[in-house]
Amino acid sequence: MIAALKPYPEYKVSDVPWLGKIPARWDVRRMKLLLREVDSRSSTGKEQLLRVSQYTGVTQRKSIDGSDAPDTRASSLVGYKRVTTDDLVINIMLAWNGSMGVSRYEGIASPAYCVYRFKSGARPWYYHELLRLPLYKGRIKTAFTGVVESRLRLYSDDLGRIEALQPPPEEQDAIVRFLGYANGRLERAIRAKRKVVALLHEQKQAIIHRAVTRGLDPTVPLKPSGIPWLGDIPKHWEMKRIKYLLREVDHRSTSGSEPLLSMRRNHGLVLFAEHFTRPPQAATLVGFKIVRPGQFVVNRMQAGNGVIFASTLTGLVSPDYAVFGPIGDANVEFLGELFRSRKVRAKFRAESKGLGTGSSGFLRLYNDRLGAIHVALPPRDEQSAILRGLADDLSGVNTAITHLEREIALLREYRTRLVADVVTGKLDVRPAARQLPAEAVAPEAAVPADDLADEVEAGSAGSEGDA
Repeated sequence: MIAALKPYPEYKVSDVPWLGKIPARWDVRRMKLLLREVDSRSSTGKEQLLRVSQYTGVTQRKSIDGSDAPDTRASSLVGYKRVTTDDLVINIMLAWNGSMGVSRYEGIASPAYCVYRFKSGARPWYYHELLRLPLYKGRIKTAFTGVVESRLRLYSDDLGRIEALQPPPEEQDAIVRFLGYANGRLERAIRAKRKVVALLHEQKQAIIHRAVTRGLDPTVPLKPSGIPWLGDIPKHWEMKRIKYLLREVDHRSTSGSEPLLSMRRNHGLVLFAEHFTRPPQAATLVGFKIVRPGQFVVNRMQAGNGVIFASTLTGLVSPDYAVFGPIGDANVEFLGELFRSRKVRAKFRAESKGLGTGSSGFLRLYNDRLGAIHVALPPRDEQSAILRGLADDLSGVNTAITHLEREIALLREYRTRLVADVVTGKLDVRPAARQLPAEAVAPEAAVPADDLADEVEAGSAGSEGDA
């Protein structure tokens, strides 16, 4: 069905250069004619808290521990903006990267957001797709008010001046219906591949965990470690506290000219510019921490999830991160694998301090607790041998993961292109929409929230723009 799509039979010049030609029956109107701002405030703060993401649009913001408590540091949500179903919610500081979307939920959102309601003839979910296109992100960025890129704001008057496509209402309905069907099929294919990737990562972690806690010889004699959570360890291994393996270093950039690094859970420390097209959200990189090859970077709030990596690069990381230099006789790469092993991650979580249940996303692993943790270390030459053995054992798994991730990336690229071609009128979906089953409805979220698990962006504090 998707492969059979064809262009519209007739086009016209839109008179808006960046939009080009559009279907003959479509119009171009300013956004101010299609929606209006609403500003109704919560008097109790008890409604469902919502958030806006460039990846997932508007979602419910719940505690990281799975409870119904809102994930927020605000002492009160009174005065937050009310949102009803089909309202457009925009993070005015991050609209340029697509941090906006139509809401499926009733609830409340940050006072720093803007909430809009569509007028008659404008179908919310059509504009949800249109405004999040790369084409519109570029146009929105030119409408921003501000001096420094990271401090730009999209105010209502600026949004209102943006030119928007307006197909006839029945064609908007057909587009929404078709994209609901197409996105659903593509999303199911992506999720199936992501489940396989997750299983392969579990298999990989099991192999690593066994190697860094027991070594490569399954017949090695064991001894009690004396640490309940560690259990038995190889007889010839030593117990050491982390404070004798790492020492914090705190060198700050005075120019901010060094390359920015980003932490990704399944990739380690990477160059920000090579992995992200958006600019860093920090206004300046002056004062960011300098990290050099062989040093460890720890996200204190995510150490229990394995976000602790040895760097192979020189660059800058967020001032909120901790940087450690190795001391003593330990292989840095081995330590990295050890610290990300299941038992050690669980111990990191147990030793993190914060506000407790309901706010577990704000727990932090401080130096004194990190340094007091015992780990078991083999002799230096055995550490190197374990790493070589892991490289061999994981070769097939890593290859399979790489292939699947490439397939997922291609599916996402195809979906992005398909959505763009459909909502801008390059492809006519009306015949296809008429043939769809009754259950094809509004588009699914293009990327599920757990897709963000691989990314821990440097210098993004406050990126949500709310509490």
